[in-house]
Amino acid sequence: MNRTSRHPMRRILLSAALLVALVGVFVVRLVDIQVVRAAELNEQAQEARSQPVTVYGARGDIVDVNGKVLADSVMRYDITLSPKQASKAVVEREVPDPENPDKTKDVIVPLPELAAELGAVVGLTGDQVQGIIASELADDPNSDYAYVAKLVDTETYEAVKALDIPWVYVDEHPSRRYPNGAVAGNLIGFMESDGDPGAGLELGEDECLASENGEVSYLHSLQDWVKIPGTEIVHKPVHDGGTLKLTIDTDLQWAVQRIAEARVQETGAEWATVTVMEAKTGRLLAVADVPTVDPNDPSAIDAEDRGSRSFTAPFEPGSTFKALTAASVINAGKADPLSEVVAPYRINFPNGADVNDSSRHADQQLTLTGVLIESSNTGMSQFGELMTDRERYDDMLKFGLGTETEVGFPAEEPGDLHGDPDDWDNQTKYATMFGQGLTTTAVQIASVYQTIANGGVRMPVTLVDGCVSEDGNATTAPSQGEQVISAEAASETSQMLERVYQDAWLSDEWNIPGYRVAAKTGTAQFPDGEGGYRKEYLVSVSGFAPADDPQFVVSVSIMNPVKMNSSAASAPVFQEVMSQVLKKYRTVPSGAPAPELPATW
Repeated sequence: MNRTSRHPMRRILLSAALLVALVGVFVVRLVDIQVVRAAELNEQAQEARSQPVTVYGARGDIVDVNGKVLADSVMRYDITLSPKQASKAVVEREVPDPENPDKTKDVIVPLPELAAELGAVVGLTGDQVQGIIASELADDPNSDYAYVAKLVDTETYEAVKALDIPWVYVDEHPSRRYPNGAVAGNLIGFMESDGDPGAGLELGEDECLASENGEVSYLHSLQDWVKIPGTEIVHKPVHDGGTLKLTIDTDLQWAVQRIAEARVQETGAEWATVTVMEAKTGRLLAVADVPTVDPNDPSAIDAEDRGSRSFTAPFEPGSTFKALTAASVINAGKADPLSEVVAPYRINFPNGADVNDSSRHADQQLTLTGVLIESSNTGMSQFGELMTDRERYDDMLKFGLGTETEVGFPAEEPGDLHGDPDDWDNQTKYATMFGQGLTTTAVQIASVYQTIANGGVRMPVTLVDGCVSEDGNATTAPSQGEQVISAEAASETSQMLERVYQDAWLSDEWNIPGYRVAAKTGTAQFPDGEGGYRKEYLVSVSGFAPADDPQFVVSVSIMNPVKMNSSAASAPVFQEVMSQVLKKYRTVPSGAPAPELPATW
């Protein structure tokens, strides 16, 4: 018998046993991979082949009352690369075959050449691009992400994309743009270089405008790092900011800024503010600050000029404040436009207060109307003392003084009513009757005249109409007014201000043919920041038109017009701006002439 044929069954069984053992090893390994460690291995594979990416939300637009865009977000691009892939990936390109022009051949493009191509597009040298790669790999040999250039424009983006370098990526990144430049720039504010809001409405209304970035990841091939379509996973949804709707009219704002800037240059003034407000609503149609800031390049002017002084620079209003005192006295029933006083150049009151007018004159027999026309401090003090300090103070608060306006503008100042009237000294008691010893902002004074123009009803000062969120939900500004003085007191005060406009010394400087106008000038001292006053003055004019049916309030303040340091510097601005407003909105001219009110007795 052949020896090799002995025990065949044993060999078969042994082979079967070995086969079963081998299969068992594979089965155990398969179960371990696909069941026991499936989640862990899938996560590792996902990490190896996926790239988390931030998806940037777009900051909301700022638009004017007509929907014209004052600030928006444009797409800019961050150019990034994968240092790990750049150091390992082999990039082939199809190029013409120099030996056979009708054919092409594949060539390998070395890293230095690719780096030079990329650098030439983004403004770097090839060595600098390679330096970025080397630096990242030195910190982390598995680095997959490094910036090459940030916030490049669309043209650069297209040029980078055309290079077709597989380890170079382009991330979208919304950036801020202000298409109208400096128009309303001091109101709008600007964004800091780090993307945070820096000033103005950009800062104050950030809750409306701010976007929320999202995050996605996707799979890519390991060999050439190309994104695999259909593998995107959203980890956090992106949300765009809301649209901020302003009451400002861009065309009017531009015109007012131009008028104010020309006057600042003509008079050699330091700065100026001009406020245009709707008399019946309190809505701000224009708030001009000169110097102006272009939010596209805020560093081009001094930091102190980048905000809105209309809200942030309180000053003693001077004689424009006398309209408020007169309205309070009439509202309290203590006087009327024909009430009489004898107004000397200087008067010493029983409490020791010493009040004088701006220039020497003989005793004047003035009505309350005449006191406003002559802008007499001594005359207004006699009318003001007919009320208690507390009564006058309470009226100031009702007119919106001593507190920030409803706008809530960043860094807005509330003004200072010299504390509580119980703390007023003897001089302050009288000084506060004619606009000294207290401070207000330009917008607050505009609001005072809005109240008088609107039959004694003060409306909330409004700069922002509302916010429309990404999902279409809208908020609206408050519109409920408050009766501060009676309609009769407001009407009589308005009539007196008309006589000021017609009979005061600047009547030729601010004349607007065809319209009845109510207005008052003021010359004010300005704090020096050290508890005293500067020697220079702030000159102003505030008023409204048409006086027989008030539609618009205009308030002008000019700081230190060295070539014309009186209200004559501000009167032409008032005249030109008010004329522009009446013309733009096609306001119906006045009918009957202003009532005659005697200034003397």
